[in-house]
Amino acid sequence: MDSATAPPAPDLADPALYINRELSWLEFNRRVLEEAQDPEVPLLERLKFLAIFESNLDEFFMVRVGGLQQKVQAGIAYGSGADHMPVKEQLERIEQTVRRMTADNYRCLQESLLPALEREGILLRRLKDLTEADRRHLRLIFQKEIFPVLTPLAIDPGHPFPHLLNKSLNLAVTLRRPGDEEVLFAVVQAPAVLARFVPLPVEPGGPIKHVFTPLEAVIRMHLPDLFPGMELGKDAIFRVTRNSDIEIDDDEVEDLLKTIEQEVRKRRRGAAVRLQLEDEAPVEIEQFLTTALDLDPSDVIRIPGILDLNGLFQIHGLPGYPHLRDKQFVPQLVHEFNQAPDPFTAIRGRDILVHHPYESFGCVVDFVNAAADDDRVLAVKQTLYRTSSDSPIVRALQRAPTTASR
Repeated sequence: MDSATAPPAPDLADPALYINRELSWLEFNRRVLEEAQDPEVPLLERLKFLAIFESNLDEFFMVRVGGLQQKVQAGIAYGSGADHMPVKEQLERIEQTVRRMTADNYRCLQESLLPALEREGILLRRLKDLTEADRRHLRLIFQKEIFPVLTPLAIDPGHPFPHLLNKSLNLAVTLRRPGDEEVLFAVVQAPAVLARFVPLPVEPGGPIKHVFTPLEAVIRMHLPDLFPGMELGKDAIFRVTRNSDIEIDDDEVEDLLKTIEQEVRKRRRGAAVRLQLEDEAPVEIEQFLTTALDLDPSDVIRIPGILDLNGLFQIHGLPGYPHLRDKQFVPQLVHEFNQAPDPFTAIRGRDILVHHPYESFGCVVDFVNAAADDDRVLAVKQTLYRTSSDSPIVRALQRAPTTASR
């Protein structure tokens, strides 16, 4: 083919050549959901994937959607992506996609996973399905463990709408004083220190081995105890997600650590970006919450089931049930590191490529530990993306000589 007939080179600045970053991320999370929908995946692992899907979506709204909403408020029409999709169009398409995925998510839970769990002896019992024995048991649990850590918050001209914690689970309640027609609102926040699902007693030797009911169902059942002397009206369970996007220009700050600490504190009071509301919630409560949180109706997602599926990790963590889990994977030891007296000796011999998670991460921990303890090491430089609450990598960096770069 000569130059006269060759197709023209593509214009790499053409936005049509690029995929929008935010919509692409949602498709990634759809693949997580598909793992939960796959009947070939062990049952408790499918439940875990639903929890991961929910956790991922929380972070997406906290960072990605929060950042887009900030651009709208600042009057920025286009994002920085090469696709040049308008910010408002991105938000509209995100809303449409998330609503479809949410419906698929709860359809999987209610039509597939919960019935399968019950067949395995694990039951999630809704408030309307509680037996009298269940209610007596929950009464004792509520008085002893739940009631002491609850703080009902009334909302009136003297008490503005409270700042609700990011991703917290709450109940909104309407109530009246006896003989007064004025409708008041109150909020009860479910404490994060309590388990997401409350265990119920089971019949010894019976087919059901574990029964749970959501924490908010127990609180809802005892609302009269929280508002003595008041006439209770309607109530609804809801959850707020807040903007937690952080942008720091390393070249513009004098003390990076101090700046990060300040930004982390600001995150706790970030603007609301999403309101999840149970499907049966009254319209007046939805209107009250959207106004109080300064949200648009498009920011409200009604949930056809249990809110906050992060709590499914609790069910996934039940002991036993090996047939409902993936076989435990044991990473292979890296021969070169395993045979050498220390990591430096191993890499002095030749370059070593380690493939995680198939090969053990222990050799990386050993390497960082050795570097932290060796006074000949001038600097330790690495990209550290998330850590556990008790990370051996962080402990090693804290232990390293102060002359080393951390």
